[in-house]
Amino acid sequence: MNLKERAKSLKKTVPAVFLALKDKDTPTLAKILAGITVGYALSPIDLIPDFIPVLGYLDDVILLPALIALTIKLIPADVWERNLEAAENMWQDGKPKKWYYAIPIVLIWLLIIYKIVGWLV
Repeated sequence: MNLKERAKSLKKTVPAVFLALKDKDTPTLAKILAGITVGYALSPIDLIPDFIPVLGYLDDVILLPALIALTIKLIPADVWERNLEAAENMWQDGKPKKWYYAIPIVLIWLLIIYKIVGWLV
């Protein structure tokens, strides 16, 4: 599996891990690790900053897939399959079906940028 295929698989597995986090049939330890995994995947802060050559991307290439793999191992197979199928149904033509959920996030980022520009000027 090349890097492009792995990136596409992350597009399905990270939402599936999130759905497993909310699933009542997921064990507690798996929920804790799923929370860490989803939080790390969505966090703009990395353990190693991306601007450091080579090392900056190692955490994205090694750490995130390792967290996902460990989380999947802790989730029962039937629960994982159910959540993976639900995650695949979240996408339509390569885009989320409910894209408008991103509007509050975009507004928050615009507000942050506005405040930073106002502070600098």
